[in-house]
Amino acid sequence: MENLSPRAGELEAIEIASREEISVLQLERMKWTLTHAYENSPFYHKSFDELGVHPSDLKTLSDIAKFPFTTKKDLRDTYPFGMFAVPRERLARIHASSGTTGKPTVVGYTARDVETWASLVARSIRASGGRAGDLVHIAYGYGLFTGGLGAHYGAEKLGCTVVPVSGGMTERQVALIQDFKPRIIMVTPSYMLSILDEFRRQGLNPRESSLAVGIFGAEPWTNAMREEIEHAFDMHAVDIYGLSEVMGPGVASECVESKDGLHIWEDHFYPEIIDPVTGAALPDGEIGELVLTTLTKEGLPIIRYRTRDLTRLLPGTARTMRRMEKITGRSDDMMILRGVNVFPTQIEEQILKCRGLAPHFQIELTRSGRMDDMTVHVECTLEAVDETARNVSARELTHHIKNIVGVTTKVMVHSPGGVARSEGKAKRIVDNRPKE
Repeated sequence: MENLSPRAGELEAIEIASREEISVLQLERMKWTLTHAYENSPFYHKSFDELGVHPSDLKTLSDIAKFPFTTKKDLRDTYPFGMFAVPRERLARIHASSGTTGKPTVVGYTARDVETWASLVARSIRASGGRAGDLVHIAYGYGLFTGGLGAHYGAEKLGCTVVPVSGGMTERQVALIQDFKPRIIMVTPSYMLSILDEFRRQGLNPRESSLAVGIFGAEPWTNAMREEIEHAFDMHAVDIYGLSEVMGPGVASECVESKDGLHIWEDHFYPEIIDPVTGAALPDGEIGELVLTTLTKEGLPIIRYRTRDLTRLLPGTARTMRRMEKITGRSDDMMILRGVNVFPTQIEEQILKCRGLAPHFQIELTRSGRMDDMTVHVECTLEAVDETARNVSARELTHHIKNIVGVTTKVMVHSPGGVARSEGKAKRIVDNRPKE
């Protein structure tokens, strides 16, 4: 892989500013955000009053802990526009979640918000090794999902040439990569594996493709997955983080020269880590739930949003701004099996240790009597399709999960293509337990 470290003068001044300079800017912007939200969002005016706090109570950054959390339920309860802090007519764009588990969460952006978002995604692409003039293949979904358009505007802002492919039609994705020769691809890591499968199905060597950088986000993925993709394509695989409620992609990004966690763009977002059970603040370095406060958003300022993502905060390295460790899982994705906490990323790590298994999997939860059972559905590789090889792989994976994760599971090894594919975020857990 080529060396993509930035050259002198390529970074914005704020990326290498002192911690003191960053903190001063954050406090100034946090005071503005709290005042803007209190004065212009009926939701926040009510929630602040109910807790007995006022924007003037913020004297230091740590005082943000006095203010109420915001949750996904709050956005659903105020559906569609009840949390906005500007008149609807001032919004330049509206995005929304899929709403698969209830009403969608709706977010809105002023023209200035869209410009800020584009600038931060451009910063993220540059941190990942992208430069003006690069051809960028965007296979995130377009539409109400923030991924496609967020990546698109950021790539254009950086001065790249954008190929807005969106998700799906994997055969065409590979054809366009072969014909257009993009240097960068932006896509979910699980769908990148589907693209890899299609390369191999067509008899193409992915290491000979033009791709030098993959910018992957929208779902948790492991360093083992990174190694799998980087080795397969001879490319850099870099993590990007965001969520629609806070902005979309570009809240944080890894830097390609270090790949040691995602630098949070702290000039626009203030991070906290809390105990997911008690809500108490945790110090930097301890694992807990990530909470984010926007510092510059006009249309939908968000105060102390509980992301449900589990991580920890670490000092800056390639940039001054603090890093968040790669997401290990979500508090609402955690499975408790016979008293053991299990995350899909833990299962993924064990699958990637088994040479006869491909990294496509789903976890099925069932219940027999009073006990929950877990079955891991996974695919064999093309080299291990016979029954004997599958049985060996099943025993190997069962052993790894028992020894490392600490739970006993069933493993079903399917033929290649036997596990459902995703063209967006992977659905890792299928819960077939009886409803209470």
